[in-house]
Amino acid sequence: MRHITIDSSLKERCPDAVLGVLQCKVVVKEDDAAFLELLNAKIAELAEVELSQANKREKIQFTRKAYKALGKDANRYRCSSEAMCRRIAKERGLYYINNVVDINNYLSIKTGYSMGTYDLDQVQGDIRWARAPEGTAYQGIGKDVLNIEFLPALFDELGPFGNPTSDNTRAMITESTKEILMVYYVFDGEEALMGLLEEAESLLKEFAQGQDFERKIIQ
Repeated sequence: MRHITIDSSLKERCPDAVLGVLQCKVVVKEDDAAFLELLNAKIAELAEVELSQANKREKIQFTRKAYKALGKDANRYRCSSEAMCRRIAKERGLYYINNVVDINNYLSIKTGYSMGTYDLDQVQGDIRWARAPEGTAYQGIGKDVLNIEFLPALFDELGPFGNPTSDNTRAMITESTKEILMVYYVFDGEEALMGLLEEAESLLKEFAQGQDFERKIIQ
């Protein structure tokens, strides 16, 4: 398991912040029909939720409160789970990317936790979860350059590569990805995390030929 720590710049403002981390080898490909059935059923269920209620889910609320504590406007920089739930509530569905990314998104909309999944070959050295300093920015996936200052971001030796709003293109999952780090961004403690990591492992085994799993909760 890659060495991961939580920086005091984050922990002091968000004392219940933890990471649920799953590291494994995968085969990236198109989604299986059986998984799409699972994903589409969850999308259909969430499409019944009114748009005004999309950000009221408990886990999303914890993330919004963390953003406020860190000095970030949660209405301008919505976490990914909220953004996806809002998109579904507007009956726009979700984009299908590949099996690994879509498993990430399924788990995120199911739980309300924002998540990120990263290509470990593109992540250098130890990883630190920290409040991004003023002026920090990177190229977001499918976005322009993203202002990530004050967001709770993952850093490696090369700089920031992920956060609960939008990830950097540097460590994005592609067809050449062989080993991943899947992360639950959590701001309400670790109580449910091990069960969620086990669910993620089960889905990656079934739909992404996942193997050599390591699970860990970072506090």
